[in-house]
Amino acid sequence: MKKIFTLLFATGCLCTAHAQQITNAAGATKPATDAMSIAQADNLLVLKETEFDFGKIPQGKPVTHVFEVFNKSNADLKISNVHASCGCTTPEWEKDKVVAPGGSTKITVGYNAAAEGPFTKFITISYNENQNKQVTIKGEVWKTPGSSAPENKGLNDLKN
Repeated sequence: MKKIFTLLFATGCLCTAHAQQITNAAGATKPATDAMSIAQADNLLVLKETEFDFGKIPQGKPVTHVFEVFNKSNADLKISNVHASCGCTTPEWEKDKVVAPGGSTKITVGYNAAAEGPFTKFITISYNENQNKQVTIKGEVWKTPGSSAPENKGLNDLKN
C-alpha cells in the first residue's frame, strides 16, 4: 500500500511540474495557477466564428470570407502573421496594426476554387509574439460545364 501511495504522490508531483504556462501582456511567462488564468490568456483574441462553410461553389470562381477578431483583454493585441495551409488560400489583414482593448479588426480569407471536390483549409493567426488561434474554411467546388447550354430555337416561335 505504501508503494502505491508513493507512486501516486510522485506522479502528481511530476504532473504539477509540467503545469501549463501563460504569457502576460508584457511578455513575461509565469505558471498558470488556476483555470481562470488559463481562460483569460486564451480570451485575448476572440473570434466571432472559427469556421466558415462556403457550401457549393462553382469551379474557377474565387470566394472570400471575413473573420472578425476582437480584443477582449486589458492589453494591446498585435497580429504578427496570418498563415494559410496552402497557396490556394490567401489571408489579408492590416499588418502591424495594434488592436486596443475592446477593439476589433478583420481578416479576409480568399479561396481560389480551381480544384474540383470538397476542401477544408486551415488558417493560423499568430498574435502577441507567441500565441496562435486557428480558423477553418471549407466547402465543395463543383465542376462547371465545358460549354454553354444549346440555343433555344423555339424561343423565336414564342416571340411571333
